[in-house]
Amino acid sequence: MRGAVVTEAGDRIRWVEWAGDEPCRVYVHGLGAASGPYFTAVATHPSLAGRRSLLVDMLGHGISDRPTDFDYSLEAHADALARALTAAGVTGAELVAHSMGGSVGIVLASRHPDLVSKLVMIDSNLDPLTPARGVVGSNGIAAYSEEEFLAGGRAEFAELAGAEWWATMRLAGREALYRSAVRLARGTRPTMRELLLDLKIPRTYLHPEADGPLPGADALTASGVSVVPVPDCGHNVMLDNPEAFVRATAAALAD
Repeated sequence: MRGAVVTEAGDRIRWVEWAGDEPCRVYVHGLGAASGPYFTAVATHPSLAGRRSLLVDMLGHGISDRPTDFDYSLEAHADALARALTAAGVTGAELVAHSMGGSVGIVLASRHPDLVSKLVMIDSNLDPLTPARGVVGSNGIAAYSEEEFLAGGRAEFAELAGAEWWATMRLAGREALYRSAVRLARGTRPTMRELLLDLKIPRTYLHPEADGPLPGADALTASGVSVVPVPDCGHNVMLDNPEAFVRATAAALAD
């Protein structure tokens, strides 16, 4: 385990790292998750192994610190991740990021272009969402006020999330989980989709085939984004169908 200070208050982002060839490969989890449980098996698969690899936990999540005075916007997450990668001596990384992590990755590549050379997003948020009670996702959390969520909404949402997601979500800071969800549902200006369209690096978007055509796929493809449906999986593509995920990711990262 390694780490770096990423805020003026001394808060640290931490990651699991193993040695290998450059360029570095960086894996980033989604909302309420952690990179180790979600990515270790696929990152060490023979088709993806051999690169220096960092499995990073964003602030408020996993093994990283959980400051209660951090903004937790996508921009703040991206800037904190940039400081961690810079401290780790990473440039031109191949970024593989799930859900909220992919949204952060888009902002990271836009704000810190020297840090990202390729971007693989896994069913990531591209557009703002409308808050709605009873929904499993960032917009479900965003339907609460922060006071409601901390007082009892977190326990209610745990029932909706299910045991697998809750296994990592329960490790996230309460304020971090809520604020990250609200800011993810709110999105960025320009939107994540608009930022993605403007990026000039190789970009791949993996999504569950069962969800049907990805909204806006034609415009993404026209801008150079490879949109790849993955069979036999839900939102957690790398856990539900690791072999298909590895094939698609290895193809996306091939020279």
